[in-house]
Amino acid sequence: MIRVIGKWLGRVLFALLLAALVIGIWKREEIQRLMAVNSLFEPDKIVRNFSNMDKAFLHVDLPRGDDPVSPLPKGETLPLPAGMEDWMRDRLVTSLVIVKDGDLVFEDYYLGTEPDDLRMSWSLAKSFISVLTGILVGDGAITSLEDPVTKYVPQLKGGAYDQATVRNVLNMATGVTFDEDYLDYDSDINRMGRILALGGLMDDFAAGLTETFTAPGTDWQYVSIDTHVLGMVLRGATGRKVSDLMAEKIIAPLRLEKSPYYLTDGVGVAFALGGLNLTTRDYARFGQMMLQGGTWQGQRIVSEDWVVASTTASAPTELDEIGYGYQWWIPRSARPREYMGRGIYGQYLYINEPQGTVIALTAADPDFRDRKIQDEHLSYFRRIAGHP
Repeated sequence: MIRVIGKWLGRVLFALLLAALVIGIWKREEIQRLMAVNSLFEPDKIVRNFSNMDKAFLHVDLPRGDDPVSPLPKGETLPLPAGMEDWMRDRLVTSLVIVKDGDLVFEDYYLGTEPDDLRMSWSLAKSFISVLTGILVGDGAITSLEDPVTKYVPQLKGGAYDQATVRNVLNMATGVTFDEDYLDYDSDINRMGRILALGGLMDDFAAGLTETFTAPGTDWQYVSIDTHVLGMVLRGATGRKVSDLMAEKIIAPLRLEKSPYYLTDGVGVAFALGGLNLTTRDYARFGQMMLQGGTWQGQRIVSEDWVVASTTASAPTELDEIGYGYQWWIPRSARPREYMGRGIYGQYLYINEPQGTVIALTAADPDFRDRKIQDEHLSYFRRIAGHP
C-alpha cells in the first residue's frame, strides 16, 4: 500500500513539475518582463536598465526618416557652475547636454553610459504628447479642447473620465482617483506597470477606473493615467497609433540622430505617459525646437500659439513653487518663458527662452522626489543659463 501511494505521489509530482515547465516555457517572456519590472529600480541595475528598456519590455521602433542627420552645431565649451560636478555624482546623473543660443556647448556621460544610449524618458514623454496634441489641434483632428474625451473615446463612457474634457487631461485636472506612489507595490501606478510588463491592455486599465475625488477642472493632481487617456484621444481623433503619429509629426521632422523607440502594451499601444527612449542629444534637440517657437531648421512642427499656451501655468494647482500647463512644468518664480519637462529618477528637459538655453539631463536618482533636490536642480539650471 505504501509503495502504491509512493508511486502515485511520484506521478503527481512529476505531472506538476512538467506542467510548471510547460507554463514556464509558454509564459517565459511574460515572466521575464515581470521580473524586469520587479528589479527595474534596483541600485546595481537601474543605470543599465534605463539604457536598455527594449531588452525587457515590448516596444516599437520610431523611424527617424530618410533625411540626413543635421547635428547640433558645436560652440565653445561652457564651464559648469562650481560644485555641480560633485552634486551630479550625488544625484547619479548619467548624462548632461547643454545647448546655448543653438550651439552644443556641453556634453558628457557618466556611470558607464554612452552618447548613443537611448535613455528612458519616463514622464518627459508627456511633454512630447503635449506637442503632438497641439499638432493635431492645428490639423483640425481635435476640434476643441473643451470636447469631452468620450467624443473621441466612447470606451470611457460611464467611467471616471465620463465628464472630463481634453483640456482637463492636458492639465491633469480630471479629478480621477489614482495612486501615483512609486514606492507602494500595490499603488495604481505600479499595478499599471505590471500590466504593461505582462502584455496587458492599458486601455482596459484606464476604462476600468471608476472613482473620482472632485469634479473635472476644479482641482489639480498629478495623475499619469491622464496622459494615457490623452493618447487614447489622439488615436480616436485620427484612427492611427500614437507611435506612428509621433514618428511622422515629430521624430522625422526633427531629423533625430538615432531612431528612438516606444514601450508598448500587449497590443502595440504606446506607453504614452512615459515610454519614449531617445538619446540625450535628441531630447535637447526637441527642447531647442520648443525654444524656437515650434520650428526646426525652417520647418514648422507645432504652432507658436501652442508652444506658449502649453508652457503657461494654467492648471488649478495650489502648489506655491511650481505650476503646470499642458504636460509641462512652470516654476512659479520664473521669469517669462522658463519651463521644463521632467520624469522620475531625475530626468529633466529645462528650457529658458530669454537666456537661449536648453538643458537635457538624465539620472538614476532614488531621491528624485525630495523637494530640496528638485530646487537644487532648478538652481543649477538657472546658473548655467545665466538666469538673472
